[in-house]
Amino acid sequence: MTSVDYAITAIKALGGVALFIYGMQILGRSLEKASGGQMEKVLRKLTGNIFKSVLLGALVTAAIQSSGATTVIVVGLVNAGIMSLGSAVGVIMGANIGTTITGQILRLAELEGTGAGSFMDFLDTKVLAPVFCVAGLIILMTTKKNSVKNTGEILLGVGVLFTGMNSLTEAVKPLSELEGFTTLFETLSNPVLGILAGILVTVLCQSSSVAIGILQAISLNGYLPFSSAFPIIMGTNIGTCVTPLLSAVGAGKNAKRAAVVHIYFNIIGTILFMVGMYALQYTLTLPFWTAEMTMGSIANFHTLFNVVVTAIFIPFHGVLEKLAVITIKDDPGRDGEEEPVVPVLDERLLKSPALAIQLALSTAVTMGQSALYNFRGMRRLFTEYDEKSVAKLRSCEESIDRMEDNLNNYLVKLTHCELTDYENRRVTLLLHLTSEFERIGDYTMNLIESAEQLDKLRQNGEPDLSAEAITDFNIISDAVEEIISMAVKCTENDDISTAVKIEPLEEVIDYLNETLKAKHIERLKNGTCVVESGINFMDLLVNLERISDHCSNVAVYILGSQKDESIVINRHEYIAEVHKGNGTQYSELYKDYMTKYAVQQ
Repeated sequence: MTSVDYAITAIKALGGVALFIYGMQILGRSLEKASGGQMEKVLRKLTGNIFKSVLLGALVTAAIQSSGATTVIVVGLVNAGIMSLGSAVGVIMGANIGTTITGQILRLAELEGTGAGSFMDFLDTKVLAPVFCVAGLIILMTTKKNSVKNTGEILLGVGVLFTGMNSLTEAVKPLSELEGFTTLFETLSNPVLGILAGILVTVLCQSSSVAIGILQAISLNGYLPFSSAFPIIMGTNIGTCVTPLLSAVGAGKNAKRAAVVHIYFNIIGTILFMVGMYALQYTLTLPFWTAEMTMGSIANFHTLFNVVVTAIFIPFHGVLEKLAVITIKDDPGRDGEEEPVVPVLDERLLKSPALAIQLALSTAVTMGQSALYNFRGMRRLFTEYDEKSVAKLRSCEESIDRMEDNLNNYLVKLTHCELTDYENRRVTLLLHLTSEFERIGDYTMNLIESAEQLDKLRQNGEPDLSAEAITDFNIISDAVEEIISMAVKCTENDDISTAVKIEPLEEVIDYLNETLKAKHIERLKNGTCVVESGINFMDLLVNLERISDHCSNVAVYILGSQKDESIVINRHEYIAEVHKGNGTQYSELYKDYMTKYAVQQ
């Protein structure tokens, strides 16, 4: 071969690798879309059961075709405080098994047609590749339904994957005829060089599946002994640790520990397997040591290695966690410090929009829960005013404000990702909900300031609110506390049955607001309440009524996202129509809330 031939061969090989990697990306992305975020939801809800964690880690990785991507997701979940480090260990172990499915798919390239018009001709990847590409492209060009489009993308991804593999195989074929090619793999039978080669290829391709695919392509064209393939396969498992390790840079301690667990698991597993295999070879002389590796045997050995190593480590999964904790130590003097309640909006999770949206929803719910916490704390100030409690409530309000800023920025970044129509609607919904919960927090803060003013009046010897005013305040506050709770609940669970209960209660709160204002004016007239404290009471009613309005908006946005988007666009008309009470359910709920709250005053 001339230098020009070498250059052309290298270009063809690189083109094959590029198509292979691109096919992997299309396939992984489309499979993740097809899951609708369910895989990530399952990961979030893992228990401490190691077997369940390993199984789910394997299934998720098999679906998204990348152990590195699964581990990056796990690092993000741990960093966000959604997953514990203990659960992450099992998922990371299972991810190594799941990633071997790619090699099993690629072994189809060994199936070649007979050329006699047999059924086997259709199983040849040279035939399957264009069939999948054309079928996928036709689906993408002829349908508008997202679920069907995802199927088209999956087919296209598999087609591009096979096309890349075929191109790589053809490019490698001339090289296999060279004497130096055989010499190269004899050199790589050296365990150190073989492992380094596996690590290097995996790091360059950012995928152990691609590295294994390249090895399979080489085996299809020339002699590749087990003694050479074995250390290279070991090296690919270590090389795949680089991506999660980089993703943990700048993350919290537990997230870094999750990445370290991945490194320890792969390195220790590789060392144990290497020592075992070489010990057997030098004592018993393994009969398959010089045997030729095929695409199928490479795929099988890769799977066997990861299954065996995982089985060995399952009883000792706690040791991996302890090693990670020892490696990434806590700061001196901070042992036992509680994790922050506020979820961390980790940008690493933007690679998985469905998961990022779930994390954003969790943050919005936390905003609502914080607003509810402050509202309950505010109520206690009117009977037991305490400066320490006020400082704590102010700190919580600052946390709500930070969450709003961070969440809005996060959602804007999310809009730049490739989102489905459903995911776009969810992002829009979350932007609305974030604003509503922040406003609820603001009006609650106004109530806290009113409590401060009343306390100052008491300290100056001024008359306090009358007992009747306090009773009225507690009645309407009970109703507002319930409506905030319902707003948080329907947000957290996409609960339409709770959302439809909010508007009837909001109308009852409006009624209470007007009624209690009229009663208070009468108290001011007859001198039961004085002007100074009386003004504060009127402010209380205004803020309570506005909180209920924002809870009503939350319900409208939830209903609109689940039932009919026009509800959100024309929400004032919708609310006006609902207030007519034409629906039997609305009328009954309104009567129930009137009985519960209005008859008390």
